[in-house]
Order: sequence, then structure tokens, then C-alpha cells
Amino acid sequence: MIAHLSGKLTHKSPVTIIIDVNGVGYQVFIPLSTFYALPELESKISLGIHTHMREEALKLFGFYTIDEKKIFEKLIAINKVGPKLALTILSGMPPADILSTIDSNDIVKLSTIPGIGRKTAERLILEMRDKLDGLSLDFVAKKGPGPEKGLFDDALSALVNLGYKKSQAEQTLKKVYAEKVGDTSIENLIKDSLNLLS
Repeated sequence: MIAHLSGKLTHKSPVTIIIDVNGVGYQVFIPLSTFYALPELESKISLGIHTHMREEALKLFGFYTIDEKKIFEKLIAINKVGPKLALTILSGMPPADILSTIDSNDIVKLSTIPGIGRKTAERLILEMRDKLDGLSLDFVAKKGPGPEKGLFDDALSALVNLGYKKSQAEQTLKKVYAEKVGDTSIENLIKDSLNLLS
């Protein structure tokens, strides 16, 4: 089982990255919180990894901090919460907010994440409350690089992967992009769009 990867970042998108370890490229699925903290392409990177094995596939999930990985693993231990939904939760809310939302029993805030209805939010809060002891959550995201080619498309892809309708996400992105044209990054585009959408 792979628990950790260190190598060169050869590809990144808001959903997946590729880490080259001695000539072998590992595709790793990530939450937005990790994406925001990524360095530039060709930089060295080190991530905690959760290896998820199923009959038909083996997938790697990567996390910038130990706390993100712990939250992810505790989420997928809950009935009916798979890796995709766990990543969506980590992408829809910073790790510290997830903890405070669970701690304060804020069902309404948790259910603003796409794919999380009221019943799921209630179950998550109930089952997660006793599982998050010992998490420090001193998560500080590094400032990402500036705009890249395909900025709008990458941001749109991220929002659609989070469960928003393409037309709704596109409209919101255009609004955000128009306000920040020439002075934004994909991280800011996604963050500002999520603020408007929620």
C-alpha cells in the first residue's frame, strides 16, 4: 500500500495531479485544499497518500497535510460516503471549517456542499463528531502561481466535478472572471465562484 509519494509535479488540475517518482508517473486525485497549496510544475512535491483498492481499480488520493488525509479517511469510513464524496466535502469547505461545522452542529452550512443533502449532513455530523479528536488543522495554503493557459476551462471542470451544473458554473465563472480579469489565478477563480454559488 502506498502511504506517501515524493517526486516531481508533472501535471496538475483541480481534480488530479501526476507525480513523477524516478520515471514512474503516479496519477493522484486531490481535493481543492491541496490544489491551492501546490507548487509550480516541475517542482518537487511530497504528499500523504491514501490507496483505495476496489476489484476493478486502484486509485491514489493525495493530501497536502496529515489532517486532510485523516479527515478523508474518517469520512470514507462512514456508510454511503465514498472517496469521491469525501473529496467533494474537502473541496467544498476548508478542513478547519469542516471541523467547526461538525462541532457546532451546523447542518445548514454542511448541506451547501453539492451532493450533501440535509439527511447526509445530519448523518455526517452525528458520525464524525467523535472521530476528529487530535486534529491540529494548522493548515496554511501556499499562494499558487498566476494564471495559466486554459484557466477558465480548468476552473469550470473543477466546479462541475464538485457537482454544480455546467451552465450555472459557467455563468458564475464568467461573472467572477470579468471582475478579476488580468489579476487572478485558478485558485481565486474557484474560491470566488464557490462563494457566489453557495
